[in-house]
Amino acid sequence: MNSVIMSEKPVNLIVVLGPTASGKTKLAARLAKDLPSEIISADSRQVYRGMDIGTGKDLSEYVVDGINIPCHLIDIVDPAYEFNVFEYQRRFFACFSEISSRGMIPIMAGGTGMYIESVLKGYRMLEVPESPKLREELEKEEMDTLVKRLLRLNPASHNTTDLRDRKRLIRAIEIQEFTKAWHGSSDGAVPLIVPLVVGIYWERSILRQRITHRLEERLQSGMIDEVKNLHASGIQWEKLDFFGLEYRYVGLYLRGILSYKDMFRTLNTRIHQFAKRQETWFRRMEKRGIEIRWINGNDYNSFKKIIHCIMK
Repeated sequence: MNSVIMSEKPVNLIVVLGPTASGKTKLAARLAKDLPSEIISADSRQVYRGMDIGTGKDLSEYVVDGINIPCHLIDIVDPAYEFNVFEYQRRFFACFSEISSRGMIPIMAGGTGMYIESVLKGYRMLEVPESPKLREELEKEEMDTLVKRLLRLNPASHNTTDLRDRKRLIRAIEIQEFTKAWHGSSDGAVPLIVPLVVGIYWERSILRQRITHRLEERLQSGMIDEVKNLHASGIQWEKLDFFGLEYRYVGLYLRGILSYKDMFRTLNTRIHQFAKRQETWFRRMEKRGIEIRWINGNDYNSFKKIIHCIMK
């Protein structure tokens, strides 16, 4: 395994981050081919199957010089599935451990700041997401059955309010079930992550041009049909609104609420604003102690120089 030394600790993860349309995937894929390595996606929407053009999966970019670069955490759940940062972190650590066990340094690539930070900071997730499926199951049970279930999960439970109030009891079971699944096979151990984080920076005017050009390409490549097909498959408009940006505004166009011209103009503006929010998130990450080494644009030579300077 290639070893990377930074601050006297072995780097075991390379992160490539940047705002939308910055070219993260292409740089990460080239690096993965050169090392060699594999990529773990850090994109909150690319986990969904059938959401390809609107999320910018650009799967062709994972082919470098005729070599297919393996990429993980893309196309892993259906759009109806309630995916979240808790599950992302758990799945990431599983991928990270498996790739590392084969003697490679994994490459994380993406722009979802919350996902990236959950890994780099190794957050212990204290907030437990709601589980509609579990709640539906528990709603059918009598109170005595629910109390017994909670006490089996956590015999030390002493909050009598949880045992008397049905709503609190169900939530307590939900938390304990999640905690049990979270700790699972690794006894809750979070792997030590020592990252080398490289960020891609573009001048604002150039990034705006890249965003607009990419939006035009996506619309010409069938993005409207993609949204139409998702709705036809049973995904409600409200769910498409939840996915935001391309899916929300193309959905409004398909419903006749926006004209094509208004849809394009509004969507283009919203993507520019989204890119700015991503950049703000990355700057906050730096303030919270995550060192990001910035490169200008898609300069692969500068990117490789950073890697080589710390690789022994």
